[in-house]
Amino acid sequence: MQLSDRIGRRMKLQDLHVLMTVVQAGTMGKAAERLNTSQPNVSRSIAELEQALGVRLLDRHRQGVELTEYGRALLDGGTAVFDELRQTVKNIEFLADPAAGEVRIGSIPFLASSFVPVVVERLAQPYPRVVFHVTAAPAETLHRDLWDRNVDFLVAWRFGPFVDERLDFEPLFNDPHVVVAGERHRRSRERPLKLVELMDEPWVLPPPDTAFGSIARESFRASGLNYPRAAVFTLLNEVRLSLLAGGRFLTLCSTSALRFPIQRPGIKILPVQLPLASVSVGIVTLKNRTVSPVAHLFIGHAREVAKPLAKKK
Repeated sequence: MQLSDRIGRRMKLQDLHVLMTVVQAGTMGKAAERLNTSQPNVSRSIAELEQALGVRLLDRHRQGVELTEYGRALLDGGTAVFDELRQTVKNIEFLADPAAGEVRIGSIPFLASSFVPVVVERLAQPYPRVVFHVTAAPAETLHRDLWDRNVDFLVAWRFGPFVDERLDFEPLFNDPHVVVAGERHRRSRERPLKLVELMDEPWVLPPPDTAFGSIARESFRASGLNYPRAAVFTLLNEVRLSLLAGGRFLTLCSTSALRFPIQRPGIKILPVQLPLASVSVGIVTLKNRTVSPVAHLFIGHAREVAKPLAKKK
């Protein structure tokens, strides 16, 4: 009997689910507790998988279990199988009730508190029973969540060429960064200004070793300047903008941050040329992965929200 025939007759989704749980739990005993079954039943499921495939999937040791090379290959495929099954169920649910469903969105913190809420609000009005799960995290964490199918897609920045062959990037709009101050700041009425003239001002900046910090760092470097000695370091966009109200600080932010989720009339964009300070905002998806109908709806509404910004030069 060929291997494909053995798999069709003997390989069960339940056994694959047991293997995934064992790897997540680290031991057969802990997996049995999570699955509300006995350890012999867990061992039997793993043994039946190994017999069906004719290879060893797990190495057992005192500390628990470890995937073999064959086990890692099966787990990678198994994650995709369950993800496709989950998406198929979502498709069926959506066909049965087009006004309901769930969508899992991953986004960097800045966009999760600015652009994403605007799209959610726009979609929630015609589809009040859609449930949104929004995860905000650094880009590295978000990519792992996407690879592990914990989110449907990402709303994120792209720095330079998108080189990860496992992912697709659909640009929505280009997001220039600008120098901003509160309307009471002594520099808010001066024009024109050079970046070098502002180096001794109190700055609120992102840490230079972060993704956002790298944008600011490269902008100063392209102007022949070092990173300013900031008075406050924070990644939190709302903190940076709130500190401008007193008229003491300067900061960098993207133009979209001044528009979403609300207009910010008390903040002034200073007439300073910032070289290189622009990033592309877009949707990141896994290649060859089925996206649910609700995710398609969100992405479509994101395109509409982004249109006014995409038209700006």
